[in-house]
Amino acid sequence: MIGDTPLDLETIERIVFEREELVVSPEAQERVRIAAEFVAAEAKKGHAVYGVTTGFGANRDRVIRPEDAEKMQEHLIMSHACGVGPALPTPVVRAMMLLRVAALVQGRSGLRWSTLKLLVDMLNRGVHPVIPEMGSVGASGDLCPLSHMCLPIIGLGEAEYEGHIYPGGAAMEKAGLKPTRLTYKEGLALLNGTQAMTALGFVVAWRFKDLLNCADAIGAMSLEAVAGRTAALDPRIHELRGREGQKQSALNVRRCLEGSALAGAEPGTVDGKVEYVQDSYCLRCMPQVHGASRDVLDHVVGILSTEANAVTDNPLVFPPTDDMPGAILSGGNFHGQPVAMALDYLKLAIAEIGNISERRSAKLTDKYFSEGLPAFLVSNPGLNSGMMIPQYVAAALVSENKNRAHPASVDSIPTSANMEDHVSMGMHAGLHALSILENAEQILAIEYLIASQALDLRENFQLGAGTKAAKDLLRRTVTFMEEDRVMYPDLLKARHLLSSGELARTVGAVI
Repeated sequence: MIGDTPLDLETIERIVFEREELVVSPEAQERVRIAAEFVAAEAKKGHAVYGVTTGFGANRDRVIRPEDAEKMQEHLIMSHACGVGPALPTPVVRAMMLLRVAALVQGRSGLRWSTLKLLVDMLNRGVHPVIPEMGSVGASGDLCPLSHMCLPIIGLGEAEYEGHIYPGGAAMEKAGLKPTRLTYKEGLALLNGTQAMTALGFVVAWRFKDLLNCADAIGAMSLEAVAGRTAALDPRIHELRGREGQKQSALNVRRCLEGSALAGAEPGTVDGKVEYVQDSYCLRCMPQVHGASRDVLDHVVGILSTEANAVTDNPLVFPPTDDMPGAILSGGNFHGQPVAMALDYLKLAIAEIGNISERRSAKLTDKYFSEGLPAFLVSNPGLNSGMMIPQYVAAALVSENKNRAHPASVDSIPTSANMEDHVSMGMHAGLHALSILENAEQILAIEYLIASQALDLRENFQLGAGTKAAKDLLRRTVTFMEEDRVMYPDLLKARHLLSSGELARTVGAVI
């Protein structure tokens, strides 16, 4: 139930991914009703209220006739629904719907409970509006994507229902729902907010959480494959740094390597020369790099959690109380800057996980740095290219991520006849974060293939508990490469084990 306590991460996850029913408390419903009645009363008095008795944006000086006030709200939804590009993934759409409800139930927006309940029912019955990904500049909020989200409420647009795309009205009918007509301020209340960029952030954050665990396990496989040292994983080192993410990553890698006969051997001498006592940074500094990204993720989730419980539309409604007269106040809570900057920070954290992973893949495929493994991890190199080109692909994806990691929030472009003259670009930051995440998943999947191939070449050695579980999981669908073959199916299968969460769950159950 939402409406009386802050929306927490666990509730968001259950409703978005597990499709738990969303229930709004009676107290919240009453708040919504009181605010709607106050807005209607103010509108009927003829008071100048932005977006209720006036136009929007640069049209704020245009007075709307009372008989046109309701029509204007539907015109607002229709005119703003001009997004382009591919549709947003269903989890992002569900998160948008949930977060918009969470803002509206606070009773500061002025729409009726009957209208808000229709959005709740759409979410509960699986009516998912088709929302193009491009069209928002992040202020005033995510107007364009939220407009597409609201079209089925008035019987327009398109929506997915039970795996099929239908016209909005038809999807509502199939789900047993009836579109409605909007009234005072309802269109503005529905589409004005930061819920698209925030929803993107939550979905990326959830996937990145699993990817970080995968990165620790796959990195441990690479360290083991070159018979790397484990001294750098000693908890005493990480306690001195005092960073929680770093300590967690070091612990994960240590547990993955428990029982390994390859990793952690003491340095000896060969031909009178001391063997190396330190590994390359991509192995030795795994806890520091992975851990820094963990800390960024925690920070960003905190910002997103605050935004999930914020009221971010405009104007805001304050019905009269015993202590204060009522007011409808124009402000700027719709501006997405806090979320945009946080998502730009998250982009860096994800990109760096891909960056260091590619360096480990390069080390394993280089015969001069792989500690005795054959060139490109295949027999008869020259005739066979082995793992040469997967590392190329990882390098290409890393470079693409570097481009997308440039902060979107440092950009701005004026809109609405210069009335909206500074915007956040938060939606761009979210879309870039999702793209970087998808690339990082593939980069790590390539390292997963390469490290597994390398470990198979280290015959007759006992592997660590976590690394063995990870390699065995891959070998159920991708066999050892004896000689060259078409490899893109292997890359896709390996990536699926990461993106589905199966690798994280499998290793987690062991360590």
